[in-house]
Amino acid sequence: MKVVGFAGYSGSGKTTLLERLIPDLRLRGLRVSVVKHAHHKFDIDHVGKDSWRHREAGAYEVVVASDRRMALMREFEQQHQPGVHELLAELDPRVDWVLVEGFKDCDLPKIEIWRAATPEYRERLALYPHDPHIVAVATDAPQLPAATALPVLHLGDPPAVVQWLLEQGARFDYLPQPLEACE
Repeated sequence: MKVVGFAGYSGSGKTTLLERLIPDLRLRGLRVSVVKHAHHKFDIDHVGKDSWRHREAGAYEVVVASDRRMALMREFEQQHQPGVHELLAELDPRVDWVLVEGFKDCDLPKIEIWRAATPEYRERLALYPHDPHIVAVATDAPQLPAATALPVLHLGDPPAVVQWLLEQGARFDYLPQPLEACE
């Protein structure tokens, strides 16, 4: 499996870019998974549904499956922030590409999403000058805040981003980490 992270501040366009990359990769016959970092308490369940009722009753894990999909929900008995390698270990290893959204401090090769369209974003420091794991910058800005030798990809051209990913594929080959490294 190949794994690439997409890092950037909230509102930079990470989700929108991934939403546009996934269909292009799928059209090329590739199986794609996504690992997304969520902040705070989130829920994919709905009050009153069977899975919600099982979780509320105290189940540690609830797997919901049909002939079309499966979802695993796990309640941590103590507060625990799983690392990206721990989450990658949960995925089906037959996937071709995993797009990781968020986890901007992880040690995976990442593309930084840099958008200078809003004043509050321009005031933040770019990640790429200080993060050796950033391998490219995807931007809509005519000029980046700091010079770089990294490839600069156009945020508005997802097919070109996919083409670059495929051309650079070998650099994204993922070697599973021992579970101790995931903590």
